[in-house]
Amino acid sequence: MSNFVEIRPRDLSPALLELDGISRTTIEAHYRLYQGYVGKRNEILGKLATVDLGAANQVYSEVRALKLDLTFAVGGIKNHELYFEHLGGEGGDPDGAVGGLIERDFGSADAWRADLRATGMGGRGWAWTAYDWDEGRLFNYIGDAQNTFPVWNATPLVALDVYEHAYFLDYQTDRAAYIEAFLRNLDWGVVNSWVASYRIPTE
Repeated sequence: MSNFVEIRPRDLSPALLELDGISRTTIEAHYRLYQGYVGKRNEILGKLATVDLGAANQVYSEVRALKLDLTFAVGGIKNHELYFEHLGGEGGDPDGAVGGLIERDFGSADAWRADLRATGMGGRGWAWTAYDWDEGRLFNYIGDAQNTFPVWNATPLVALDVYEHAYFLDYQTDRAAYIEAFLRNLDWGVVNSWVASYRIPTE
């Protein structure tokens, strides 16, 4: 692990400071949390560079502790980069390639929204709309933490953060109202760019 490279947080888009129903104060605090994940990722990888690999043990060892916490930090980075990148749009019904996928796999945009709302209300940390490469379809998945319930060979296209830090300043415990605000601010152009760059089949 001695050849790891430190990373820097991605810049926060100014558009995220003017969202409909999600305040600048919330976004700035949320972004600082993301910056913390980046810092911890770098710190943990630095410690792993000098850890005693021969002392690894499944009950307790420094390797186990560091690598478990690394999954949480890296999950926090990746989830939040998706989250921030696809906010700042005008919401509404999904269009383009992702609109076609949602229509095909959920029956309608309304059905997809209803399922994502329920997934977000049922999760403790995250809800994702992801493309499952094995099944060739979209599905809404729950993640209870940054690093729980990963679905292998599935590519997330919508990342809904439902940890309290994402909405408590604006909505207190009214998570449902926050989810509506999240949907109003999705940028479908960004999501469609991901569909294209990942070469997700649309037929």
